Amino acid sequence: MKEKAMGAMQAFSKAMFIPVLILPIAGLLIAFGNIFTNAQLLQTFPFMNNPVTTGFGTILSGSLVSILNNLGLIFCVGIAVGLARKKKAESGFNAVLAFLVFINAMNKFMALQGMLVDPTALQGSGQTNVLGIQVLDMGVFLGIILGLIVAAVHNRFIDTEFDNAFSIYGGPRFVFIVSIPTVIILAVILTFVWPVIQGGIDSLGFFINQAGNFGIFLYGMLDRLLIPTGLHHLVYTPFLYTKLGGTAEVAGQVYEGARNIYYAQIADPATQVLSASVVWDARGLSKMFGLIGACLAMYHTAKPENKGKVKAILIPAAFCSFIAGVTEPIEFSFLFVAPILFVVHACLSGLGMVAFNVLGCRAIGPNGFIDFLLYNLPLGIGKTHWPIYIAIGIAEFIVYYLVFRVLITKLNLKTVGREDDGDEVKLHSKTEYKAKVAGEGAAAGEISAASSESGVNAALIVEALGGAENIQKVDNCYTRLRLILKDTDKVQEETLKSDTGAVAVIKKGENVQVVYGPQVRQVRAAVDEHLGLDDEE
Repeated sequence: MKEKAMGAMQAFSKAMFIPVLILPIAGLLIAFGNIFTNAQLLQTFPFMNNPVTTGFGTILSGSLVSILNNLGLIFCVGIAVGLARKKKAESGFNAVLAFLVFINAMNKFMALQGMLVDPTALQGSGQTNVLGIQVLDMGVFLGIILGLIVAAVHNRFIDTEFDNAFSIYGGPRFVFIVSIPTVIILAVILTFVWPVIQGGIDSLGFFINQAGNFGIFLYGMLDRLLIPTGLHHLVYTPFLYTKLGGTAEVAGQVYEGARNIYYAQIADPATQVLSASVVWDARGLSKMFGLIGACLAMYHTAKPENKGKVKAILIPAAFCSFIAGVTEPIEFSFLFVAPILFVVHACLSGLGMVAFNVLGCRAIGPNGFIDFLLYNLPLGIGKTHWPIYIAIGIAEFIVYYLVFRVLITKLNLKTVGREDDGDEVKLHSKTEYKAKVAGEGAAAGEISAASSESGVNAALIVEALGGAENIQKVDNCYTRLRLILKDTDKVQEETLKSDTGAVAVIKKGENVQVVYGPQVRQVRAAVDEHLGLDDEE
């Protein structure tokens, strides 16, 4: 039962990545558009103050803000596509149809019951307009719930076929037929149930707000502690896109969730200072600064004869963390050999966010340095207080370095470069991997050393996963190859780590995660090609 529950959570986690990873791109483009309308920049660079550039910025920011007003639909489609086992395009199409049926069904039922409030008094009423239809304000939860329902119906009935004249009603069309009464009934039920759920969410939000800095600490700590499970984004997503992350009115429009609020405020010239709710997306402090200090500590405490190799390993990992916010190569370098360091890392990450809040910082810093520059510099110091972010980061770098160095040396922890004699360093750089494949490929036994054009040895990866017949499903998130296997005991962890460039291998029931870092998309593509899979599988 526990394994099934974990499997379900893993599947949901993977599906959430479709909308979650797209939305930051919209945010960056909103910030980019703001560059062309920023009053301070226009004063500094008068040549930018012309109808062409300012108009472009206004259109870009204004058009993308509309995405924030339709997150329910975006999450509905994304989750339905992500959870569909086959015919993902049809699942996405049915998700759009189900969403339209739902909001109209809820609207008509509420009208019949006399539950609709005056359209001019929606604010604070618990109701809102979704695609121009007045319904209960369920925010992003509407999309999540509908996405789950559509995916469940799709996977159950997608293979249903009929004979003779009824054959045209099989497959995706039958899925839609079943979905219609399902979502209508759901709309009626949620009309009465959702206000109760919303009350619970409001209570949770009130508790977190009352908890103050302690609540922020727990949030930041849990965000890191769940990294090994791959479920960490289930912690931050509600705070970024729902009422848990705060509510604010921007330019006459009410926004819920930390990220939705500051995206809207970026595009609003009337906003003088970003909302305090931005703290829920200050998770980049440990990524940009803290873990860099940890890397330096591991390098300084490595055995002298291993320092050259450790440097080659940690520098690329630190660079990825600082620039892009990809932390797993570093975190997994000490997670299994020295778990106490991982707990300390989680605690320090939470404390960094507390300092962010206490010092009144308003800078946007969800990931790495690239995001930090694009978001904050165009907005100016007054709107973001970004120098405070840098100061906190430097302090965090120092604390991480000192704490990690003391613990590694005092407890004799076997971090990278401190392995027992005869043991190899477990974290390999991409350069080392390529050299190994090129130099030892001929000695790989029965496994072909032929690699794809991307340099990924898909044949070796598949073999190390127990062979093609052992693989039921292949997926990926931002840094991990996520698989469902028939028999996880067949997984050759050491081969994946030492010969394919994997940072770590995590097994949870039938679910296996192989951490590759930012290059995971190339790995996924190579594996799919080797297995003869496509998007419809």
